[in-house]
Amino acid sequence: MKIEFYISQLLYRYQCVAVPGFGAFLTEIQSARLNESAMAFYPPRKLVSFNFHLKNNDGLLANHISQYEKISYEEAIKNIEAAVAGWKFALQQGQAILLKNIGQLSLNSEQNLVFEPSDNLNYLTDSFGLSTFVSPKIQREVYKEEVKALEVKAPILFTPERRSNTSYLKYAAIFVLGLGAAGFFGNNYYQEQINSENLIVQQAVQKKVQDKIQEATFFIESPLPAVKLTIKEEKLAYHIVAGAFRNEENAQKIFEKLSAKGYKARRIAQNKHGLHPVLYGSFSNYAEAQKAMSKIQKTENPEAWLLIQEL
Repeated sequence: MKIEFYISQLLYRYQCVAVPGFGAFLTEIQSARLNESAMAFYPPRKLVSFNFHLKNNDGLLANHISQYEKISYEEAIKNIEAAVAGWKFALQQGQAILLKNIGQLSLNSEQNLVFEPSDNLNYLTDSFGLSTFVSPKIQREVYKEEVKALEVKAPILFTPERRSNTSYLKYAAIFVLGLGAAGFFGNNYYQEQINSENLIVQQAVQKKVQDKIQEATFFIESPLPAVKLTIKEEKLAYHIVAGAFRNEENAQKIFEKLSAKGYKARRIAQNKHGLHPVLYGSFSNYAEAQKAMSKIQKTENPEAWLLIQEL
């Protein structure tokens, strides 16, 4: 059985898919990026990595194979063990393991396991329909405009002015200036009168308003109804999983143990695989959850993994 097909299916929904006795495939979200040298645009995607330390069976892969193939859970475990044995034998023979749409596993010269992820498939469902595209560089042409300044020199001709008797024009100009001055001062006086009357009206209105406020009396015969404020609860979609247990008593013991250590432990409903998950805690954003999970993996449980799901 080629179990990489089922691993690939689970990578769409889960951040960690463990292969019992071999290791775990992890995913991490990468933002959209631009390769300036190639002028290529890449959509957001899930980067797949491999951790050979996470070898315990969390039941996820076996339950998925059991339901898909309509076989028992124990038979699914045997199929996984057979596939893992074949992988290990091939690696010992110096062969590389090619997992379709996931990547390639091989041993280097120091006998360390090396994983090279495949770029054929994007496991981030939010990026469905988005693909990489290359945009040609925009060529801009710069036009230089050369402006030649032309100076035109024209001869200046002086025409002698004829003097005439313009005394009557002087008197007319004085008369016009007098009318303008009278209009200016008259307009100012009229404007001041209007402003003064407006001020008197405004003061009268303000006095009436103040009198009404002082005379107003308010009667409250019964207490005001209480105001209910509804605060929208913050969604916690990122959960650090301590383990998923087939026996509910074991799940309760782990929950009580984590609570005693100070974790905001939670037990969530039995999943469709018949397991009872126990959480170290839940977070509202990916960055906080990733930071807390890294600390837990270093100090508490290296097999803790992140579940992304709105509960």
